[in-house]
Amino acid sequence: MSSPSLPTARLPLRPSPAAATAPLSRRGAPARSLAASPAPAVALKPLVSKAPASGSYRSALLLHRRRRYALPETAVPEAAPMVTKEYQDWDSLTGKFAGSANVPFLLLQLPQIILNYRNLVDGNKTALYAVPWLGMLTGLLGNLALVSYFAKKRETEAVIVQTLGVISTYVVILQLAMAESMPFPQFVATSAVVGAGLVLNLLNYIGWLPETLWLLWEDFTTVGGLTVLPQVMWSTFVPVIPSSILPGIICGSLAVAAVAMARMGKLSEGGTKFVGSLSGWTATLLFMWMPVAQMWTNYLNPSNIEGLSAFSMLLSMIGNALMIPRSVFIRDLMWFTGSIWACALQGWGNLACMYCCNSISREFFLATTFGLLLWLGFTFGRDTEAFGNSSPMDTLKELICGK
Repeated sequence: MSSPSLPTARLPLRPSPAAATAPLSRRGAPARSLAASPAPAVALKPLVSKAPASGSYRSALLLHRRRRYALPETAVPEAAPMVTKEYQDWDSLTGKFAGSANVPFLLLQLPQIILNYRNLVDGNKTALYAVPWLGMLTGLLGNLALVSYFAKKRETEAVIVQTLGVISTYVVILQLAMAESMPFPQFVATSAVVGAGLVLNLLNYIGWLPETLWLLWEDFTTVGGLTVLPQVMWSTFVPVIPSSILPGIICGSLAVAAVAMARMGKLSEGGTKFVGSLSGWTATLLFMWMPVAQMWTNYLNPSNIEGLSAFSMLLSMIGNALMIPRSVFIRDLMWFTGSIWACALQGWGNLACMYCCNSISREFFLATTFGLLLWLGFTFGRDTEAFGNSSPMDTLKELICGK
Protein backbone atom coordinates (compact mmCIF):
# COMPACT_ATOMS: atom_id res chain seq x y z
CA MET A 1 0.00 0.00 0.00
CA SER A 2 1.61 3.29 -1.04
CA SER A 3 1.76 5.93 1.65
CA PRO A 4 0.12 9.30 0.90
CA SER A 5 2.52 11.93 -0.42
CA LEU A 6 3.32 14.85 1.88
CA PRO A 7 2.36 18.39 0.78
CA THR A 8 5.40 20.25 -0.61
CA ALA A 9 6.13 23.99 -0.63
CA ARG A 10 8.23 25.94 -3.16
CA LEU A 11 10.63 28.36 -1.40
CA PRO A 12 10.64 31.96 -2.70
CA LEU A 13 13.80 33.37 -4.28
CA ARG A 14 13.81 36.24 -1.77
CA PRO A 15 12.34 36.00 1.73
CA SER A 16 9.37 38.18 2.42
CA PRO A 17 9.54 40.73 5.26
CA ALA A 18 7.38 38.51 7.44
CA ALA A 19 9.63 35.58 6.79
CA ALA A 20 12.76 37.58 7.57
CA THR A 21 11.65 38.13 11.13
CA ALA A 22 10.27 34.61 11.59
CA PRO A 23 12.28 32.15 13.66
CA LEU A 24 14.49 29.77 11.74
CA SER A 25 13.96 26.04 11.69
CA ARG A 26 16.69 23.46 12.12
CA ARG A 27 17.64 23.68 8.43
CA GLY A 28 17.78 27.45 8.38
CA ALA A 29 14.52 28.00 6.47
CA PRO A 30 11.87 30.29 8.01
CA ALA A 31 9.32 28.29 9.97
CA ARG A 32 5.91 28.36 8.39
CA SER A 33 2.99 29.58 10.42
CA LEU A 34 0.52 26.83 11.05
CA ALA A 35 -2.32 29.29 11.18
CA ALA A 36 -1.39 30.87 7.82
CA SER A 37 -0.78 27.65 5.95
CA PRO A 38 -3.88 26.27 4.28
CA ALA A 39 -4.98 22.77 5.20
CA PRO A 40 -4.14 20.23 2.51
CA ALA A 41 -7.09 18.87 0.59
CA VAL A 42 -8.19 15.43 1.62
CA ALA A 43 -8.87 13.09 -1.30
CA LEU A 44 -11.61 10.53 -1.01
CA LYS A 45 -10.38 6.96 -1.08
CA PRO A 46 -12.16 3.76 -2.08
CA LEU A 47 -13.24 1.29 0.57
CA VAL A 48 -10.44 -1.08 -0.31
CA SER A 49 -7.13 0.46 -1.24
CA LYS A 50 -5.65 -0.64 -4.53
CA ALA A 51 -2.39 -2.45 -4.80
CA PRO A 52 0.50 -0.68 -6.54
CA ALA A 53 0.24 -0.67 -10.28
CA SER A 54 3.59 -2.34 -10.75
CA GLY A 55 5.55 -4.91 -8.88
CA SER A 56 4.42 -8.11 -7.29
CA TYR A 57 3.28 -8.98 -3.83
CA ARG A 58 6.52 -10.69 -2.98
CA SER A 59 7.88 -8.21 -0.41
CA ALA A 60 6.38 -10.29 2.37
CA LEU A 61 9.17 -9.56 4.82
CA LEU A 62 8.52 -5.80 4.65
CA LEU A 63 4.79 -6.39 5.16
CA HIS A 64 5.64 -8.76 8.00
CA ARG A 65 7.78 -6.10 9.70
CA ARG A 66 5.22 -3.33 9.21
CA ARG A 67 2.42 -5.34 10.77
CA ARG A 68 4.57 -6.48 13.67
CA TYR A 69 6.00 -3.10 14.67
CA ALA A 70 3.22 -0.80 13.31
CA LEU A 71 5.66 2.00 12.49
CA PRO A 72 4.00 5.39 11.90
CA GLU A 73 4.59 7.03 8.54
CA THR A 74 6.49 9.98 10.03
CA ALA A 75 8.79 7.83 12.16
CA VAL A 76 12.26 6.91 10.97
CA PRO A 77 12.40 3.10 10.90
CA GLU A 78 15.38 1.17 12.02
CA ALA A 79 17.61 -0.61 9.58
CA ALA A 80 15.81 -3.53 7.94
CA PRO A 81 17.03 -6.94 9.04
CA MET A 82 19.25 -8.91 6.72
CA VAL A 83 17.22 -11.13 4.42
CA THR A 84 18.48 -14.65 4.91
CA LYS A 85 19.04 -17.17 2.16
CA GLU A 86 16.35 -19.39 3.69
CA TYR A 87 13.86 -16.53 3.36
CA GLN A 88 14.77 -15.87 -0.28
CA ASP A 89 14.59 -19.55 -1.15
CA TRP A 90 11.21 -19.95 0.52
CA ASP A 91 9.90 -16.83 -1.22
CA SER A 92 10.93 -18.22 -4.60
CA LEU A 93 9.66 -21.72 -3.81
CA THR A 94 6.20 -20.59 -2.70
CA GLY A 95 5.83 -18.59 -5.90
CA LYS A 96 6.71 -21.68 -7.93
CA PHE A 97 4.23 -23.76 -5.93
CA ALA A 98 1.45 -21.24 -6.62
CA GLY A 99 2.34 -21.19 -10.30
CA SER A 100 2.43 -24.99 -10.55
CA ALA A 101 -1.10 -25.12 -9.08
CA ASN A 102 -2.29 -24.08 -12.52
CA VAL A 103 -1.68 -27.61 -13.78
CA PRO A 104 -4.03 -29.51 -11.42
CA PHE A 105 -6.60 -26.73 -11.57
CA LEU A 106 -6.46 -26.79 -15.35
CA LEU A 107 -7.22 -30.51 -15.26
CA LEU A 108 -9.54 -30.25 -12.25
CA GLN A 109 -12.86 -30.35 -14.05
CA LEU A 110 -11.64 -32.33 -17.06
CA PRO A 111 -12.61 -35.81 -15.72
CA GLN A 112 -16.00 -34.49 -14.57
CA ILE A 113 -16.54 -32.78 -17.94
CA ILE A 114 -15.70 -35.99 -19.80
CA LEU A 115 -17.97 -38.03 -17.53
CA ASN A 116 -20.82 -35.55 -17.98
CA TYR A 117 -20.32 -35.62 -21.75
CA ARG A 118 -20.54 -39.40 -21.86
CA ASN A 119 -23.70 -39.38 -19.76
CA LEU A 120 -25.26 -36.74 -22.03
CA VAL A 121 -24.38 -38.71 -25.15
CA ASP A 122 -25.82 -41.89 -23.64
CA GLY A 123 -28.98 -40.04 -22.63
CA ASN A 124 -28.33 -40.65 -18.93
CA LYS A 125 -29.23 -37.16 -17.74
CA THR A 126 -30.10 -38.32 -14.23
CA ALA A 127 -26.42 -39.07 -13.54
CA LEU A 128 -25.66 -35.34 -13.80
CA TYR A 129 -28.00 -34.70 -10.86
CA ALA A 130 -25.20 -36.02 -8.65
CA VAL A 131 -23.43 -32.70 -9.31
CA PRO A 132 -25.44 -29.98 -7.49
CA TRP A 133 -25.74 -26.83 -9.57
CA LEU A 134 -26.02 -24.70 -6.43
CA GLY A 135 -22.65 -25.92 -5.24
CA MET A 136 -21.09 -25.31 -8.66
CA LEU A 137 -22.67 -21.84 -8.76
CA THR A 138 -21.23 -20.85 -5.40
CA GLY A 139 -17.80 -22.07 -6.44
CA LEU A 140 -18.06 -20.18 -9.73
CA LEU A 141 -19.08 -16.89 -8.10
CA GLY A 142 -16.43 -17.35 -5.45
CA ASN A 143 -13.72 -17.88 -8.06
CA LEU A 144 -14.93 -14.85 -10.01
CA ALA A 145 -14.79 -12.58 -6.95
CA LEU A 146 -11.37 -13.97 -5.98
CA VAL A 147 -10.07 -12.99 -9.41
CA SER A 148 -10.76 -9.37 -8.41
CA TYR A 149 -9.17 -9.88 -4.98
CA PHE A 150 -5.90 -11.32 -6.29
CA ALA A 151 -5.76 -8.90 -9.22
CA LYS A 152 -5.59 -6.00 -6.76
CA LYS A 153 -2.72 -7.74 -4.96
CA ARG A 154 -0.91 -8.44 -8.24
CA GLU A 155 -0.65 -12.14 -7.43
CA THR A 156 -0.51 -13.19 -11.06
CA GLU A 157 -0.34 -16.92 -10.38
CA ALA A 158 -3.46 -16.79 -8.20
CA VAL A 159 -5.31 -14.70 -10.80
CA ILE A 160 -4.62 -17.32 -13.47
CA VAL A 161 -5.70 -20.12 -11.14
CA GLN A 162 -9.01 -18.45 -10.29
CA THR A 163 -9.67 -17.57 -13.94
CA LEU A 164 -9.15 -21.18 -14.99
CA GLY A 165 -11.50 -22.17 -12.16
CA VAL A 166 -14.17 -19.82 -13.52
CA ILE A 167 -13.90 -21.17 -17.06
CA SER A 168 -13.81 -24.86 -16.17
CA THR A 169 -16.66 -24.57 -13.67
CA TYR A 170 -18.75 -22.68 -16.19
CA VAL A 171 -18.34 -25.56 -18.67
CA VAL A 172 -19.75 -27.94 -16.04
CA ILE A 173 -22.65 -25.56 -15.37
CA LEU A 174 -23.33 -25.47 -19.11
CA GLN A 175 -23.56 -29.27 -19.13
CA LEU A 176 -25.90 -29.19 -16.14
CA ALA A 177 -28.13 -26.73 -17.99
CA MET A 178 -28.15 -29.02 -21.03
CA ALA A 179 -29.24 -31.89 -18.77
CA GLU A 180 -31.97 -29.62 -17.34
CA SER A 181 -30.46 -30.06 -13.90
CA MET A 182 -30.00 -26.29 -13.63
CA PRO A 183 -32.96 -23.98 -14.39
CA PHE A 184 -32.54 -22.00 -17.61
CA PRO A 185 -33.17 -18.48 -16.15
CA GLN A 186 -30.46 -19.02 -13.52
CA PHE A 187 -28.11 -20.22 -16.24
CA VAL A 188 -28.68 -17.10 -18.35
CA ALA A 189 -28.08 -14.79 -15.38
CA THR A 190 -24.93 -16.71 -14.44
CA SER A 191 -23.60 -16.44 -17.99
CA ALA A 192 -24.11 -12.67 -18.03
CA VAL A 193 -22.34 -12.17 -14.70
CA VAL A 194 -19.40 -14.40 -15.67
CA GLY A 195 -18.89 -12.65 -19.00
CA ALA A 196 -19.05 -9.16 -17.50
CA GLY A 197 -16.82 -10.11 -14.57
CA LEU A 198 -14.03 -11.56 -16.69
CA VAL A 199 -14.00 -8.55 -19.03
CA LEU A 200 -13.97 -6.01 -16.18
CA ASN A 201 -11.19 -7.83 -14.33
CA LEU A 202 -9.08 -8.01 -17.47
CA LEU A 203 -9.51 -4.30 -18.20
CA ASN A 204 -8.69 -3.41 -14.60
CA TYR A 205 -5.59 -5.62 -14.53
CA ILE A 206 -4.11 -3.93 -17.61
CA GLY A 207 -5.12 -0.47 -16.37
CA TRP A 208 -7.82 0.35 -18.92
CA LEU A 209 -10.79 0.46 -16.54
CA PRO A 210 -11.90 3.75 -14.93
CA GLU A 211 -11.70 3.83 -11.16
CA THR A 212 -15.38 4.67 -10.78
CA LEU A 213 -16.45 1.66 -12.83
CA TRP A 214 -14.18 -0.62 -10.81
CA LEU A 215 -15.64 0.64 -7.53
CA LEU A 216 -19.11 -0.07 -8.88
CA TRP A 217 -18.01 -3.62 -9.70
CA GLU A 218 -16.65 -4.04 -6.17
CA ASP A 219 -19.94 -2.83 -4.73
CA PHE A 220 -21.80 -5.22 -7.01
CA THR A 221 -19.69 -8.20 -5.89
CA THR A 222 -20.18 -7.23 -2.25
CA VAL A 223 -23.96 -6.88 -2.52
CA GLY A 224 -24.28 -9.87 -4.87
CA GLY A 225 -22.14 -12.10 -2.68
CA LEU A 226 -24.01 -11.22 0.50
CA THR A 227 -27.30 -11.85 -1.33
CA VAL A 228 -26.37 -15.13 -3.00
CA LEU A 229 -24.44 -16.72 -0.12
CA PRO A 230 -27.25 -16.93 2.50
CA GLN A 231 -29.80 -17.84 -0.20
CA VAL A 232 -27.63 -20.69 -1.49
CA MET A 233 -26.94 -21.89 2.05
CA TRP A 234 -30.68 -21.95 2.76
CA SER A 235 -31.57 -23.59 -0.55
CA THR A 236 -29.04 -26.37 -0.01
CA PHE A 237 -31.13 -27.76 2.86
CA VAL A 238 -34.54 -27.22 1.22
CA PRO A 239 -35.44 -30.92 1.46
CA VAL A 240 -35.31 -30.47 5.24
CA ILE A 241 -36.38 -26.84 5.67
CA PRO A 242 -39.13 -24.99 3.74
CA SER A 243 -38.21 -23.13 0.58
CA SER A 244 -37.91 -19.37 1.00
CA ILE A 245 -36.23 -16.35 -0.60
CA LEU A 246 -36.24 -14.29 2.58
CA PRO A 247 -32.56 -14.99 3.46
CA GLY A 248 -31.37 -13.48 0.18
CA ILE A 249 -33.74 -10.52 0.38
CA ILE A 250 -32.87 -9.65 3.99
CA CYS A 251 -29.10 -10.01 3.62
CA GLY A 252 -29.11 -8.25 0.25
CA SER A 253 -31.00 -5.28 1.68
CA LEU A 254 -28.56 -5.03 4.59
CA ALA A 255 -25.64 -5.20 2.15
CA VAL A 256 -27.05 -2.35 0.03
CA ALA A 257 -27.55 -0.21 3.13
CA ALA A 258 -24.04 -0.93 4.41
CA VAL A 259 -22.36 -0.11 1.08
CA ALA A 260 -24.41 3.09 0.67
CA MET A 261 -23.56 4.30 4.18
CA ALA A 262 -19.88 3.55 3.62
CA ARG A 263 -19.82 5.49 0.34
CA MET A 264 -21.56 8.47 1.94
CA GLY A 265 -19.09 8.50 4.84
CA LYS A 266 -21.68 7.62 7.47
CA LEU A 267 -19.59 4.82 8.98
CA SER A 268 -16.51 4.96 11.15
CA GLU A 269 -13.09 4.11 9.77
CA GLY A 270 -13.33 0.61 11.20
CA GLY A 271 -16.81 0.14 9.76
CA THR A 272 -15.67 1.30 6.32
CA LYS A 273 -12.76 -1.16 6.36
CA PHE A 274 -15.11 -3.92 7.43
CA VAL A 275 -17.50 -3.23 4.54
CA GLY A 276 -14.55 -3.08 2.16
CA SER A 277 -13.33 -6.50 3.28
CA LEU A 278 -16.74 -8.13 2.83
CA SER A 279 -16.20 -8.72 -0.89
CA GLY A 280 -13.11 -10.87 -0.42
CA TRP A 281 -14.45 -12.81 2.54
CA THR A 282 -17.81 -13.37 0.84
CA ALA A 283 -15.96 -14.78 -2.17
CA THR A 284 -14.05 -17.12 0.10
CA LEU A 285 -17.24 -18.26 1.85
CA LEU A 286 -18.93 -18.89 -1.50
CA PHE A 287 -15.97 -20.98 -2.54
CA MET A 288 -15.98 -22.79 0.80
CA TRP A 289 -19.68 -23.64 0.54
CA MET A 290 -19.19 -25.61 -2.68
CA PRO A 291 -17.92 -28.81 -0.97
CA VAL A 292 -20.58 -28.51 1.75
CA ALA A 293 -23.34 -28.61 -0.89
CA GLN A 294 -21.64 -31.56 -2.58
CA MET A 295 -21.31 -33.55 0.67
CA TRP A 296 -24.95 -32.82 1.56
CA THR A 297 -26.01 -34.17 -1.82
CA ASN A 298 -23.93 -37.27 -1.19
CA TYR A 299 -25.68 -37.72 2.14
CA LEU A 300 -29.18 -37.41 0.67
CA ASN A 301 -28.49 -39.58 -2.39
CA PRO A 302 -25.65 -42.04 -1.73
CA SER A 303 -26.47 -43.94 -4.92
CA ASN A 304 -25.60 -40.91 -7.06
CA ILE A 305 -22.04 -40.84 -5.76
CA GLU A 306 -21.01 -42.94 -8.74
CA GLY A 307 -21.43 -39.79 -10.81
CA LEU A 308 -18.42 -38.24 -9.04
CA SER A 309 -14.85 -38.54 -10.22
CA ALA A 310 -12.22 -39.45 -7.62
CA PHE A 311 -9.54 -38.00 -9.87
CA SER A 312 -11.28 -34.59 -9.84
CA MET A 313 -11.39 -34.61 -6.05
CA LEU A 314 -7.69 -35.52 -5.88
CA LEU A 315 -6.76 -32.74 -8.29
CA SER A 316 -8.79 -30.26 -6.22
CA MET A 317 -6.90 -31.26 -3.08
CA ILE A 318 -3.50 -31.04 -4.80
CA GLY A 319 -4.22 -27.67 -6.43
CA ASN A 320 -5.40 -26.03 -3.21
CA ALA A 321 -2.55 -27.61 -1.25
CA LEU A 322 -0.03 -26.02 -3.61
CA MET A 323 -1.54 -22.60 -2.82
CA ILE A 324 -1.20 -23.01 0.95
CA PRO A 325 2.56 -22.22 1.20
CA ARG A 326 2.17 -18.90 -0.61
CA SER A 327 -0.81 -17.87 1.50
CA VAL A 328 1.16 -18.64 4.66
CA PHE A 329 4.24 -16.82 3.38
CA ILE A 330 2.43 -13.52 2.69
CA ARG A 331 0.30 -13.95 5.85
CA ASP A 332 -3.00 -13.82 3.96
CA LEU A 333 -5.54 -15.36 6.33
CA MET A 334 -8.39 -15.22 3.83
CA TRP A 335 -6.41 -17.05 1.15
CA PHE A 336 -5.18 -19.61 3.66
CA THR A 337 -8.70 -20.22 5.00
CA GLY A 338 -10.13 -20.87 1.55
CA SER A 339 -7.25 -23.13 0.52
CA ILE A 340 -7.16 -25.27 3.67
CA TRP A 341 -10.97 -25.58 3.65
CA ALA A 342 -10.95 -26.75 0.03
CA CYS A 343 -8.25 -29.29 0.83
CA ALA A 344 -10.15 -30.63 3.82
CA LEU A 345 -13.67 -30.79 2.30
CA GLN A 346 -13.62 -30.36 -1.47
CA GLY A 347 -10.74 -32.82 -1.82
CA TRP A 348 -10.23 -35.04 1.20
CA GLY A 349 -13.82 -34.81 2.48
CA ASN A 350 -15.40 -36.01 -0.75
CA LEU A 351 -12.77 -38.75 -1.03
CA ALA A 352 -13.78 -39.85 2.47
CA CYS A 353 -17.43 -40.03 1.34
CA MET A 354 -16.43 -42.09 -1.69
CA TYR A 355 -14.35 -44.40 0.52
CA CYS A 356 -17.29 -44.93 2.86
CA CYS A 357 -19.44 -45.85 -0.15
CA ASN A 358 -16.75 -48.26 -1.42
CA SER A 359 -16.10 -46.17 -4.54
CA ILE A 360 -12.33 -45.99 -3.92
CA SER A 361 -9.87 -48.36 -2.29
CA ARG A 362 -8.54 -48.08 1.24
CA GLU A 363 -4.95 -47.73 0.00
CA PHE A 364 -5.89 -44.77 -2.20
CA PHE A 365 -7.69 -42.97 0.63
CA LEU A 366 -4.93 -43.56 3.21
CA ALA A 367 -2.25 -42.43 0.77
CA THR A 368 -4.02 -39.12 0.11
CA THR A 369 -4.58 -38.56 3.84
CA PHE A 370 -0.96 -39.21 4.74
CA GLY A 371 0.27 -37.04 1.86
CA LEU A 372 -1.87 -34.08 2.92
CA LEU A 373 -0.61 -34.23 6.51
CA LEU A 374 3.01 -34.40 5.34
CA TRP A 375 2.50 -31.37 3.09
CA LEU A 376 1.04 -29.25 5.89
CA GLY A 377 3.91 -30.19 8.17
CA PHE A 378 6.44 -29.29 5.50
CA THR A 379 4.75 -25.93 4.85
CA PHE A 380 4.71 -24.70 8.45
CA GLY A 381 8.12 -26.14 9.23
CA ARG A 382 9.81 -24.46 6.27
CA ASP A 383 8.01 -21.14 6.87
CA THR A 384 9.05 -21.18 10.52
CA GLU A 385 12.67 -21.59 9.47
CA ALA A 386 12.46 -18.85 6.83
CA PHE A 387 11.02 -16.23 9.21
CA GLY A 388 13.19 -17.27 12.14
CA ASN A 389 10.30 -18.17 14.42
CA SER A 390 10.78 -20.49 17.35
CA SER A 391 7.96 -22.90 16.46
CA PRO A 392 5.21 -23.44 13.86
CA MET A 393 2.73 -22.17 16.44
CA ASP A 394 4.33 -18.72 16.16
CA THR A 395 3.83 -18.84 12.40
CA LEU A 396 0.19 -19.83 12.85
CA LYS A 397 -0.32 -17.04 15.39
CA GLU A 398 1.13 -14.45 13.00
CA LEU A 399 -1.11 -15.76 10.23
CA ILE A 400 -4.26 -15.51 12.33
CA CYS A 401 -3.49 -12.28 14.15
CA GLY A 402 -1.99 -10.55 11.12
CA LYS A 403 1.31 -9.71 12.78
